[in-house]
Amino acid sequence: MNGRRDFFKKLVVAGVPLFSMPSLLSASDYDDLESAMNMAPLQLSGKDALPITGTFLDEISHDIPHQNWGEDEWDKDFQYMKRVGIDTVIMIRSGYRKFITYPSAYLLRKGCYVPSVDLVEMFLKLSEKYGMKFYFGLYDSGHYWDTGDLSLEIEDNKYVIDEVWRTYGERYKSFAGWYISGEISRATKGAIEAFHAMGKQCKEVSGGLPTFISPWIDGKKAVMAASGSLTKEDAISVQEHEREWDEIFSGIHDVVDACAFQDGHIDYDELDDFFAVNKKLADKYGIKCWTNAETFDRDMPISFLPIKFDKLRLKLEAAKRAGYDKAITFEFSHFMSPQSAYLQAGHLYDRYKEYFGIK
Repeated sequence: MNGRRDFFKKLVVAGVPLFSMPSLLSASDYDDLESAMNMAPLQLSGKDALPITGTFLDEISHDIPHQNWGEDEWDKDFQYMKRVGIDTVIMIRSGYRKFITYPSAYLLRKGCYVPSVDLVEMFLKLSEKYGMKFYFGLYDSGHYWDTGDLSLEIEDNKYVIDEVWRTYGERYKSFAGWYISGEISRATKGAIEAFHAMGKQCKEVSGGLPTFISPWIDGKKAVMAASGSLTKEDAISVQEHEREWDEIFSGIHDVVDACAFQDGHIDYDELDDFFAVNKKLADKYGIKCWTNAETFDRDMPISFLPIKFDKLRLKLEAAKRAGYDKAITFEFSHFMSPQSAYLQAGHLYDRYKEYFGIK
């Protein structure tokens, strides 16, 4: 009897309500249940997951709020990143429509607004200070989002790529590569042409520095943030995803070195199937297989808040099982930094450190 009382106490401490227990259990049933609990303690370890070692920097904010940081705040954030093992930062885009991150002579002539600070210079200096690699994200004119034709982004970036390399790339050793910032999910009009043209130019001007892309998977959660919906019916199948990306990779693999699919548009029980296909295709074409482990939550009606830790854990564990090469995130400063405008981001940072045993 005392053993049974102790067992009920354990259930209460573990948060299991007694009224949820079946009403007709034999003594042996209770004994088996107690033994199972004693034999299977909950132990979660970062050894089963791929750690995040890269992050986007989003300071041309489009659908998340700007944090209005200066150099002191950014310096502190680079310290937080370094503490958890981040070695790569990626400016997600050097401009969006008329807002730009650096005083581009070309883009200013086209009517873009003068920025109050040269973020490219700042990020390159901080990257050198903290021993990180900096990837430059190309310019996004907005034409693709208006028309669905990615090839329209080639013309402006012809000038941006040359200008940025002359102005910064030749001066900073932290300038380590390029991010081709057009985001697609499927066989989009002009995608292969655009990725190939921009990737080829990036590599030619910089002596072969690596390039990467970060598309999304057209899954059930691939909905517009402004739509008010969380899911859609016409999600892509694993087989369709494989066919379409086989075609895209075949056309760009000579100028794109890595692909980091965004992981938030599919459900958690779909991760293994889609990740296996991504790795299979990447290996076939000699492309590094990264994951863009989103640290914001797509399952909530509020866009966008820091993700629940267990959701992030499930995604990083799936990436480890699939044999991915690297995990980056969108994005540390808003959704994971202790100094983020979101209080929950600092708690996510703490849970992440605990999981990976980071002091």
